Amino acid sequence: MLDELDRGLIHALHIDGRAPFSRVAEVLGVSTQTVTRRYRRLRAELGLRVVGLLDPAQTNETQWMVRLTTTPATAQSLAHSLARRPDTSWVKLTSGGTEIFAIVHPGPGAEPSSSLLLHDIPRRSGITAVSAHCLLHTYLGGPTAWPGRLRALSDEQRDRLRADLPTPGAAAPPLTRADHDLVDLLRHDGRASYADLAAATGWSQATVARRLADLRAREVVFFDVEVDSAAFGVTTQALLWMRIAPAHLDHVASVLATHHELAAVVATTGTTNLLAQALCTDPADLHRYLTRRLGALDEILAIETAPVLHTLKASGHLTPVARLSTRSR
Repeated sequence: MLDELDRGLIHALHIDGRAPFSRVAEVLGVSTQTVTRRYRRLRAELGLRVVGLLDPAQTNETQWMVRLTTTPATAQSLAHSLARRPDTSWVKLTSGGTEIFAIVHPGPGAEPSSSLLLHDIPRRSGITAVSAHCLLHTYLGGPTAWPGRLRALSDEQRDRLRADLPTPGAAAPPLTRADHDLVDLLRHDGRASYADLAAATGWSQATVARRLADLRAREVVFFDVEVDSAAFGVTTQALLWMRIAPAHLDHVASVLATHHELAAVVATTGTTNLLAQALCTDPADLHRYLTRRLGALDEILAIETAPVLHTLKASGHLTPVARLSTRSR
């Protein structure tokens, strides 16, 4: 489990994933060496990682959520195969290990998503059902992190960290190939050095610093923090597929986005039109949430609960690339 300093460090990285450790240490009231040691320990023990991502809402990127029903014998191998693809994120085994959930999107250097959706998946043996749902709108998730990780810092500490963020700017120009190379490296390590980023893009370090600051100011790029949720007391996760009357969808989704039990709320196409991810302390906590909080919303016409057994891949690339240096800023 995490102590107060661990939680403060994770919260600080959610606010500014590339904040120098000296700045984080100043805000937390400890030494730079202490923050560095804690960061390295959390990386080794809990898989802590900062990753840089494109915001689909700013880039008009179409994302698809795919549900695959498989035989138990093929689920593991297929899930790992999907996780290794550069155009997938949030690959999960659900529903007793016979269903795979994944988000598919055209990432830097990836094949078109239609290749996976229309060609690769149907040819796989052991798949008994496939459904694809287009993500229409995000109410919670993406740049908005799960509130359960964001309770460690005071308002004053948050303001001090936000003061170092790039000043919001005008609409960003179209992304270049070098921009995609930059983000591709950040999906491996959001704290990669400017030297590594310059080598990947062919730009100078000064140009990389300016371009990254520009993309962040225009909210095209944001930074997420990956860490084992069990450290926050989460032992039970579930995907909640809900059907809401269209006239009430926006209201219900906006209400759900305020629930501390949820890490994501998105509107989708399909027979269900709202998807949420629940993070609970145990099965009894999930039951209370379903029956009391969701049960109080009469606008929810139907709900399917798919327990998450294992998350094979989160938002970043599956494994770090060899060319990255081991240094953290």
